[in-house]
Amino acid sequence: MEVPLADAIAIYLVNAEELQNDHPDSLTWCQASGFSGQVGKSCLVPDAAGKISKVLVGRPESLDTWTLAALPKTLPTGTYDLAGMFSTHNATKLYLGWQLGSYNFDRYKLTKVGPVATLQPPENVDLTYVKATTEATYLVRDLITTPSNNMGPDQLEEITRTLADRYEAQVAVIAGGDLVIENYPMIYAVGKASTRAPRLIDLRWGNPDAPRVTLVGKGVCFDSGGLDVKSATGMRLMKKDMGGAAQVLGLAQMIMEVGLPVNLRVLIAAVENSIAGNALRPLDILTSRKGTTIEVGNTDAEGRLVLADALWEASSEDPDLLIDCATLTGAARVALGTELPAFFCNNDETTATLLKAGLAVDDPLWNLPLHSAYRSMLDSPVADMNNIASGSYGGSITAALFLQEFIQTEVPWIHVDFMAYNLRSLPGRPEGGEAMGMRALFQLIKQRLA
Repeated sequence: MEVPLADAIAIYLVNAEELQNDHPDSLTWCQASGFSGQVGKSCLVPDAAGKISKVLVGRPESLDTWTLAALPKTLPTGTYDLAGMFSTHNATKLYLGWQLGSYNFDRYKLTKVGPVATLQPPENVDLTYVKATTEATYLVRDLITTPSNNMGPDQLEEITRTLADRYEAQVAVIAGGDLVIENYPMIYAVGKASTRAPRLIDLRWGNPDAPRVTLVGKGVCFDSGGLDVKSATGMRLMKKDMGGAAQVLGLAQMIMEVGLPVNLRVLIAAVENSIAGNALRPLDILTSRKGTTIEVGNTDAEGRLVLADALWEASSEDPDLLIDCATLTGAARVALGTELPAFFCNNDETTATLLKAGLAVDDPLWNLPLHSAYRSMLDSPVADMNNIASGSYGGSITAALFLQEFIQTEVPWIHVDFMAYNLRSLPGRPEGGEAMGMRALFQLIKQRLA
């Protein structure tokens, strides 16, 4: 066994056999503590003076990102060192999980959360990746968990500009009535009822000659449902409806921090879906940036409207990969639950690569079909399309088919429909805003284009 650092408490991953063979001096204590190497369990072993001499952690058959993720908040505060030798792949997963498990959101608490246990970086760890991923995930969590009174379209713009300054990117913003002038009519129509002006935020970074990657985020900073108002229960978590914008900003930060050789563009349609005398009404007809007319079957299906204008612009440059992220439908949550994002893709090779990438980095997604037979459910008798389907089933599919109408040419396109919020706390994944599928998307971009 590798000897741990002298000033740190050693953590040993053990199964039942390793506990017996490698730690015979601790067997009596472990037996009294009820620890036999079970996965998800740990045992603090004291020395003769009663101080912690080492920590034994149940080793799963396959190590993953979450193996150590509960320990930062369950171990006594101090510095720890992971004993043993690990591949770069496993060392990076284990260290990343520890960092993700160290997250706290205490911005609004008078009494701040105290320090958590820290882990020395294991040998072979990819520190650049862990740093980039941790910072990006913290950013996404912070943005989504922040309440809407402090997270509107203007704050999303401010955060984007801060990222741009850090990485020497360029930002352009079209806001308020200028959206109509510049032909983003549906973004304006959805957001015009709010006192906080709607806007399209456009970030560019990287070598113009590199492969083009364009990210589009749904930035509905609060969704009342509009005149088709949500119930109190349905509205309660709608601060998270800008989760798509948060996720593409986090993914962009990862790309820029690591320095992937891509030509990056990020488009965020930032609005608040509010109720006022000038609010969008049911059965209003809008003309999109594409030029097609859309009948508003429901004002609470606003996310696809703002994404449509942004996607038409995004695909106009014929990027090598186009990704949009959105908290788009409850139907996707009914199908897969809240912790497994759905994605749709118009390219079989890209689909297969993303599925494998998600499993490789413990950030899985599930592919749902762009079932073209359902497209007719979006037909309108008075406009080119309706923004909702005529039936109540397959809602995530019909929403994706609506968005597909605004993808130009043969651009490889991924649409991620996700919860953006943990409803329960799991190791490394506390209750609150969450990046879901972000690490998988980064892995895809790195493998395919960088």
